[in-house]
Amino acid sequence: AALLPSMLMFGVILASSGLLLMIERGILAQVGPPPPHPPAGPSRRDGRDSTAELELEVLRDTRNRTIRALCGQRSMPRSVWELPPGQRRTVLRHLLVSDKYRFLYCYVPKVACSNWKRILKVLDGALESVDVQGKMDHKSDLVFLGDMKPEEISYRLKHYYKFIFVRNPMERLLSAYRNKFGEIKEYQQKYGVEIVRRYRKNGGSSVGDDVTFSEFLQYLLDEDVERMNEHWMPIYNLCQPCAVRYDFIGSYERLHADANHVLEHIQSPSFVHFPERQAWYKPVTAETLHYYLCNTQRRLIKELLPKYILDFSLFAYPLPNITSEFCRQ
Repeated sequence: AALLPSMLMFGVILASSGLLLMIERGILAQVGPPPPHPPAGPSRRDGRDSTAELELEVLRDTRNRTIRALCGQRSMPRSVWELPPGQRRTVLRHLLVSDKYRFLYCYVPKVACSNWKRILKVLDGALESVDVQGKMDHKSDLVFLGDMKPEEISYRLKHYYKFIFVRNPMERLLSAYRNKFGEIKEYQQKYGVEIVRRYRKNGGSSVGDDVTFSEFLQYLLDEDVERMNEHWMPIYNLCQPCAVRYDFIGSYERLHADANHVLEHIQSPSFVHFPERQAWYKPVTAETLHYYLCNTQRRLIKELLPKYILDFSLFAYPLPNITSEFCRQ
């Protein structure tokens, strides 16, 4: 409870109009941030909660209070039907349905959504095991809420268990950047070529595989949020947590523990488990994220933060520390 005043103050600061000035002056580095997303850990043998579990309870309480406070504002949507058509299409296109187990999952690219889609396919009988190797088909054998009739959509939104998984916004952006522009030719050709042409002198000869992180952030800064590719669209815009009241918000930092919580709640078969990370996958570490942020113009990061500020504040992630002192360390 003693932690709550500083965390609530953090939320107030995030919502204030002086945000960019405070970032500029490094003031946010001195303000108590939300509690860190604690790693999953066992409870003490004497039955009392471990420190990590207590931190988790504070984190979830802070996150729930913030969401209730924001979504309680008169101007905020209270159902998907109050959203503008484009925003409604986006969220309904990202809500996956399991009628057998009566749940809705809002998938967020770069937050383990491929593994959750594998689980949905196994639960539906379209896939034998979550451990089956092979390229993931993100469309077939999946049921999207947006493909249903209005009355069917409303029924499921009211009666089904709804969950979402979130991730540190800057870490998610870096993961998308390294994956899409470092490995996927389709993205290099569709986005990379244009980004280099737009932001680099004499960049017309690029094939899109040499986009810098700074060029990528400048591209995001100039993009309309509602027109962004789903891999870097803010989680708020993808899943609309005010219009859809989620029963559970899991985090990438506690992926397996939170996934097990969901699987237990929906009473999935015992043989269904959350898949282990693929051997080829290279995760974004804290050190890697710091390296990229500290080698990027601070102006770009400061100007980009307002586009993702709801993801930071609603899901209780601290703003990135990009002060000169921190980066020198």
